[in-house]
Amino acid sequence: MAHRWAERAGAASLLCALGFALPPHALSAAAPPKFVTPDTSGVPAGSRVDVTADRLTYDGKSEIATALGAVRLTYGPYVLTASKVVYDIKRGTFSANGSIEFREPNGNVLQADYAQLKDTFRQGFARHVRALLTNDVTITAAYARRYENGITIYENASYTACKTCVDEGGTPLWQIVAREAKHDMEEHTLYYRDARLEVGGVPVLWTPYFSYPDPSVKRRSGFLLPAFHSGGTYGMGVTTPYFLALAPNADVTMSPMWNTKQGVLADLEWRHRLRDGSYRFRGYGIRESDPQGPGKDDPWRGAIATRGDFRINDAWTWGWDGTLTSDSTFLDEYGLNNHSTAVSALHVTELGERNYAKAQLIHYRSLLDNENQDVFPAALPYVTAAYVFGDPVLGGELQFDMNAYSLRRTDAVRGSGYALGTEQTHAMNRLKWRRETVGATGLVVTHFAELRSDLVMAENVPDAVNDGDPDLRILPAAGIDMRWPFIADHGFAQGILTPVFQAIASPAEQREDNLGNEDAITLNFDTSSLFLSDRFAGADRYEGGVRTNAGLSYTLLGEDGGFVRASLGESFHVAGENSFAVGSGLDGTSSDLVGALAVQLNTYATLGYQARVEEDLSRINVQEAALGLTFDRISGSLSYADVSSAAKYGRPTAEEQVWGDATYKMGDAWSLFGGFRYDIGGNHFMAKTAGIGFTCDCMNARLAFSEDRTDSGGYEYNVMLGVELRTIGGVSGGFEF
Repeated sequence: MAHRWAERAGAASLLCALGFALPPHALSAAAPPKFVTPDTSGVPAGSRVDVTADRLTYDGKSEIATALGAVRLTYGPYVLTASKVVYDIKRGTFSANGSIEFREPNGNVLQADYAQLKDTFRQGFARHVRALLTNDVTITAAYARRYENGITIYENASYTACKTCVDEGGTPLWQIVAREAKHDMEEHTLYYRDARLEVGGVPVLWTPYFSYPDPSVKRRSGFLLPAFHSGGTYGMGVTTPYFLALAPNADVTMSPMWNTKQGVLADLEWRHRLRDGSYRFRGYGIRESDPQGPGKDDPWRGAIATRGDFRINDAWTWGWDGTLTSDSTFLDEYGLNNHSTAVSALHVTELGERNYAKAQLIHYRSLLDNENQDVFPAALPYVTAAYVFGDPVLGGELQFDMNAYSLRRTDAVRGSGYALGTEQTHAMNRLKWRRETVGATGLVVTHFAELRSDLVMAENVPDAVNDGDPDLRILPAAGIDMRWPFIADHGFAQGILTPVFQAIASPAEQREDNLGNEDAITLNFDTSSLFLSDRFAGADRYEGGVRTNAGLSYTLLGEDGGFVRASLGESFHVAGENSFAVGSGLDGTSSDLVGALAVQLNTYATLGYQARVEEDLSRINVQEAALGLTFDRISGSLSYADVSSAAKYGRPTAEEQVWGDATYKMGDAWSLFGGFRYDIGGNHFMAKTAGIGFTCDCMNARLAFSEDRTDSGGYEYNVMLGVELRTIGGVSGGFEF
């Protein structure tokens, strides 16, 4: 008897079918939620059900087996518990009642007051069903009926992701309730009748009927959640995306934006995944009712963006990233892209264990109004590579680097302290060697050397002496770096004091005026760059001469995780021509002093400060400070920056700004937040933000107001609202005025 019952009762795992009682919790057809399905594949064939109970009886005449009390059925990794389990062998029915609970190996828990299954559990009925999923979702239904044709019907079903976000009566913050939910397992579709979304127990959205694919379907065509917008060019707008699954590896998303001023903005995206990679194309287009493009005489405006990435083999990949627009301001005016520059590139990349290489064809285009497009270049090509030799050379590591490009632009550029020609080709090759040794006293000594060659040819560089002539340069360099850490145990903390000394020798930079500075304009001299052998960011400039760098760092590490880190240093130009200009902090025989301080004594406050000051402390040229606070209800940060002008390094004017943000938690869920950025030199706010937010375990919502200063000196005002229901998705909108 026990053996026969075990064979049939083994299918008790089918109780997990109660998890099919999913209400309409996914309004997005492209991304349906997770779904509980019965899975006994992990149970070996012929496995028996182990039954334990307070009392077990069998009536041979009626062929009914009954288990009473604390009944526990174990079938492989599946466990069923109930107060009473009855198996009618003649009718092939299996029933259980009294606090039924079914646990799956994936962690899902299914509960019911009463369940009855028959016909080897292909048909069944359950009452007061409750499913607790591992993603903290709760599904309930008053009744569930399963039919032999693979259809399960649930009555009075509800779905919510709220566990702690409930009111005193236990009503979740939000839930989706349906009079009837039907799951067709052959069609892999869920159908709902009389469904509504309730927030705080109040219905806010109702639909008589809708359906969506069950989670066994990864992709299926359907409407996605809408988005709302507002802009000065197009007025009020709403986007209604529709996802079209053409194949398992290809789809199209059509997202028309219906607006009040200009008509309909078409938005079409095609995505295609292949065996070795994927690519996408996205096109925008509109025929404006009130033309706003350049000259305002052509109503047609649009853009195309595309991207692709493909793997050639384990080391090599190739791809592209491109943007083409009808005019420079189209993407920004319709809120499609807030970048100031469109960079289009075709690339091939190799990444190995000790080597890296990348070749690109790059085109730059401005997306700002009234900028001269003829000064933006195209690099055809731009190549970078690095290789680290596997075997030591003279006891150290040997590395080869190269950087090469050839670019063209229509008009030459004379900037604030720099000049760029119409054509320039530059190929740099560099062989670098370094060896590190640690002495018995803890002194760390690093010897390093490099040999660099540059082949340069530039045309129409303003004020160049030998314009258009090829130029070959050989630039060797060698140096030594010494660091000696001293460690002290203070009981409450551990201190590490490290003096650092570095000496570097190389010939002076050669004929730099004949080369346009395309990639090394920006220069920030601080403690992070003090001990670099070449402090220029790119290859078009080179630091020459004999110089020494000296500094001191101190770190105090507390037992509770707090710390204090401080560093101070200076650079000295000993001999040869100095490569740096006024404003860099490195243009004299001795550089500015650079220092930094970082403090975190506890988890509530952090402080950071760094500065570059004149050697005699007569003036602070650059300083930045940041304070972060985190308490029980209040958190925020405040930052300040004061940066002097450096025309040759991309900073034509001095900048002094302060910015910050703060959040105040009014309770467990509600909070107020705000932020600002203020230009002290210009005596005006650059941006302000204020808003209110709500966050709990199943919902996030934010309502924010922002004020942003425009390039013309005016202000733009925006109101933004976003609501996200966990596991369902979100709706967002923004309005500009």
